[in-house]
Amino acid sequence: MKKIALIGLAAASIIALAACGSAPGTSKGGSEKGNAIGKTFKIGLNMELSGAYAAPGNAEKNAIQLAADEINADGGINGKKIQLVVKDNKTDNGEVATVASNLTNNDKVAAIIGPMSSGGTLAATPNVTKAQVPLITPTGTNDSLTVKNDKVQPYIFRTIFPDAFQGKVIANYTEETLKAKKVLVYYDNSSDYARGILGTFKDNYKGEIVDTLSFQGGDKDFQAALTKVKNKSFDAIVLIGYYAEGGLLTKQAREMGLSQPIVGGDGISDPTYTELAGSAATDVYYVAGFSTKAPFNDKTTAFIKAYKAAYNEEPSAFAACAYDAVYMIKQAAEDGKVKNSAELAKALAKVKGLVGVTGTIDIDKNHNPVKSAVMVKLEDGKEASAEIVK
Repeated sequence: MKKIALIGLAAASIIALAACGSAPGTSKGGSEKGNAIGKTFKIGLNMELSGAYAAPGNAEKNAIQLAADEINADGGINGKKIQLVVKDNKTDNGEVATVASNLTNNDKVAAIIGPMSSGGTLAATPNVTKAQVPLITPTGTNDSLTVKNDKVQPYIFRTIFPDAFQGKVIANYTEETLKAKKVLVYYDNSSDYARGILGTFKDNYKGEIVDTLSFQGGDKDFQAALTKVKNKSFDAIVLIGYYAEGGLLTKQAREMGLSQPIVGGDGISDPTYTELAGSAATDVYYVAGFSTKAPFNDKTTAFIKAYKAAYNEEPSAFAACAYDAVYMIKQAAEDGKVKNSAELAKALAKVKGLVGVTGTIDIDKNHNPVKSAVMVKLEDGKEASAEIVK
């Protein structure tokens, strides 16, 4: 209780001081500046390095470090070496907001990469917007991250395609390629990410949804719900959520004799999904921004080789999207010859023709990347094939 009282008192003091002075990130004359770029090019990481999403969070951190090392070895950004300021948000949205405030106000970063999740990015948005520091989420896919109430969020960008795109890909692939006329939907109703994909799937799937089941992040037992629908007639299971619950759900469904194809979003693209599901991950398909089996270009091939050499494992889609975020910052900063974070945000909105490891990226008017996706197929817990979906 003492801590809460002290925090409240400190917050009140900050608000009072802010009311007496000029707004954070602006000069006394009111011009947009954000944080100045100093002797080094500071990039903050607001990443899930522990907690429920630690696996993809650490993969993203590793890829960002790899990209920063490459760029620094080549002279940096506008002649300035990248300095990474790494902070763990512990997969907690309250901590996400605190980290965003610390990175912008105390560390004075020019840009932030992360959080990796949609919910985390929403939590960070108010603080980065107030500080006029651009945030790039590598894998936050919720549509409302970049556009809210028909208004583009000026400081929020991403290197992954939004949920609206994933929902359409899943709907079209399930209906047209798998020829599934009836589906069972099982989704994480505690996740902004899953709810977003579910909405666009429903809008685009022309077949019948025989039932819609839901689970919560952290759930481990799905047998009771699956038992209730086991004898219903359906051609595929649409699984929308993250890897931890998805892996267990897949294993339990297969053990109960549910052999229908399973189709999901990129939330199950992490290797932990197949570790949990094991050989039960058969006839499973998921949307991804990247696959080592479907390289987009020569840069993709070089990235796969460098990542394996550095970390002794193949890069995931999470890692690839994070890697591209660093190069997106580099291109924007150099093309715009930016001097501060506010100028960098404006330059990021103009990025075109970025040859990334996840394909060629153009940032559209809503701060989303226009690029291709990949549909990955798993058999016996291993990636069997992948095809690029334009």
